[in-house]
Amino acid sequence: MTPEQLSDVIVSALQRLVDEGRLSLPDGVPAQVRVERPKVKEHGDYATNIALQLAKKAGLNPRDLATDLAAVLAEHDGVSTAEVAGPGFLNLRVAADAQGQVAAHVLEAGTAYGRSELYAGQKVNLEFVSANPTGPIHIGGVRWAAVGDSLGRLLTFAGADVTREYYFNDHGAQIDRFARSLLASARGQDAPEDGYGGQYIHEIAADVVAKHPDVASLPDAEATEVLRAEGVELMFAEIKASLHDFGVDFDVYFHENDLHESGAVERAIARLDELGKMYEKDGARWLRTSDYGDDKDRVVVKSDGQPAYISGDLAYYLDKRERGFDRCLIMLGADHHGYVSRMMAMCAAFGDEPGVNLELLIGQMVNLLRDGQPLRMSKRNGTVISLEDLVGAIGVDAARYALARYSTDSPIDLDLDLWASTTNDNPVYYVQYAHARLSSILRNAADLGVDHGLDRFDPGLLEHEKEGELLRALASFPEVASRAAELREPHRVARYLERTAAAFHAFYAVCRVLPQGDEEATDVHRARLVLVDATRQVVANGLGLLGVSAPERM
Repeated sequence: MTPEQLSDVIVSALQRLVDEGRLSLPDGVPAQVRVERPKVKEHGDYATNIALQLAKKAGLNPRDLATDLAAVLAEHDGVSTAEVAGPGFLNLRVAADAQGQVAAHVLEAGTAYGRSELYAGQKVNLEFVSANPTGPIHIGGVRWAAVGDSLGRLLTFAGADVTREYYFNDHGAQIDRFARSLLASARGQDAPEDGYGGQYIHEIAADVVAKHPDVASLPDAEATEVLRAEGVELMFAEIKASLHDFGVDFDVYFHENDLHESGAVERAIARLDELGKMYEKDGARWLRTSDYGDDKDRVVVKSDGQPAYISGDLAYYLDKRERGFDRCLIMLGADHHGYVSRMMAMCAAFGDEPGVNLELLIGQMVNLLRDGQPLRMSKRNGTVISLEDLVGAIGVDAARYALARYSTDSPIDLDLDLWASTTNDNPVYYVQYAHARLSSILRNAADLGVDHGLDRFDPGLLEHEKEGELLRALASFPEVASRAAELREPHRVARYLERTAAAFHAFYAVCRVLPQGDEEATDVHRARLVLVDATRQVVANGLGLLGVSAPERM
């Protein structure tokens, strides 16, 4: 029995009390009841405070309501005991056969186990990474690559239609500095004071020179334009290739320059004009963002007639909404905190709901450690640690898992020695090893000819304490996946996988799964093999949500 199924049982019990006239609820019986694992395992398998929540509305003492509810629940075949605790809490124990049935549910659902309809019918635009094409992706962008792709998988798992989008910033001063840096390299000169350094600049400049041998001798403006066009294309191709090798691909690569060339900026301003949200002052055109929580109004068109930076944001947001996206999620670095209020005000100015139609997620910094000391420089990139540096040090799986394992609200110190190790201290190794061990048990069972088909599965035989703990861990996976999607927190899946791996190892240490020697396979062996197979499936599903492989051998 999963928590969701137990919730349905409690709802049915409440409805029975209403039907029998023992309970009156002015707002009706709730559609679902939250059940949780007690902090003290001796209190039962699950607990709920629904009696405390409903007692006042029902005009009853919470403990009296809990007592009536416990009596009805105790009659259910799937509930072993229902006990009232404290002022009105209910502690519940699930019958072994009902709990064991979770393993069958997992195997019947397979890769779909844990899916939900939380965001069914909703179109989500998920924009992440969006690093400027002026250099390789640095470690902060790599964090968003891991978290963003995992979040996309989670939202899809929760029923959303997700489009992954990369905002290609090919318009502005940074691109100008990039082009001038390439020109300096092509001419054998030092990089401009405000330019970009690093071996990659020389590599790209050399590639452009190989294609255009005379570029260095052209007039500055002409040479810069050639190097800009060719260099940006080469840099972006490298970024895309790096992300692909990291398991991250995008559905849309949106060019900022298109907003200015297509008239999208003018259309966005015209829309805000129609809504009465623009005004003129000091020769400039302003948006009334202070009406929607911003600390001041924002200039959209400067007094010289040139669009201000926010104009691109206005056009881009409107473009997404016009493409039919219900939710626009944007992932930004730690230096963008001041950006949030103006973007939310912009969303409201268009008549949309901040936090629903537009969400901004801010990620904190990542620090890499080796031998206990921080890494500060990349040989190729000059000043930053890049995606390639991290993957080269610990591999794709460990990098993705490590970056997705922590709340984005918190800075990370990643110990490269730990994450490269093949010990149980390494969280990704610990989880992947559990999957490999589960797979090995199933291979050995096949070699022994032990069949564990569901047609011979007796869930009631899974009555050992450690079997129950592992089953309850499997039962909680759908809720973990849904909450991780709802709260935009992929790290919940990683932490869940580590707990489940621990529950499996504890089970395997005391519950013999395979017959030994000449011993005949029993129904208990078969039941435990079903549990092993279900655990392998859930671990694989969870690793898949993080974009991490589930090896069958290690």
